[in-house]
Amino acid sequence: MARPKSASHEFKRDEILDIAAQCFADRSYHAASMNDIAAASGTSKARLYHYYESKEAILFDLLDRYTQRLQALIVQAEATAQRRNLDDRAALHELVRSFLQEYETSATRHAALLHDTKFLGEAQRELIRNRQRDVVSAVTRFLCRAYPQRLNPNNQTAVTMMLFGMINWTFTWLRPGGVMSYGAFAEEVVGMLEKGLAA
Repeated sequence: MARPKSASHEFKRDEILDIAAQCFADRSYHAASMNDIAAASGTSKARLYHYYESKEAILFDLLDRYTQRLQALIVQAEATAQRRNLDDRAALHELVRSFLQEYETSATRHAALLHDTKFLGEAQRELIRNRQRDVVSAVTRFLCRAYPQRLNPNNQTAVTMMLFGMINWTFTWLRPGGVMSYGAFAEEVVGMLEKGLAA
């Protein structure tokens, strides 16, 4: 019978994922090596292989956990809306705030999701992309409920991708501690939705 993994083992894996995500962001997934990740982790390559069998295994675990986190934000937003009895617009606005709060601390993971999914094997790549599609579909539902007079089958995909276009690339320009906070930017996005989509 296999021994269960210790809490410290999982903690170390989390650390490795954080460091690997930074290496992928700094060097690109293709250019970053297991040696680079080991050096940045302050460990040996052999020790790194104790936790992950390959760079692709690291990438998959990173994206697997991150896409599950994005799905969890959807579930939490729906639960919060019910618990607080929010109307459909307020529920969408809270979801936007939740995404941007997550993005503030997950910029390198988000960059890996947008740039590096293509390096996974076919089955793993399809799993991650299906989760991305699920998140997009859920956001579309939030938008359609929030602005039923403005969204219809002909424009809902475009409007959903417009919203993601506003928030998904913040890692390229919005810096924690900068002139505008992620929280302040969330309010700008909410204001844009209300002024642009409100009937």
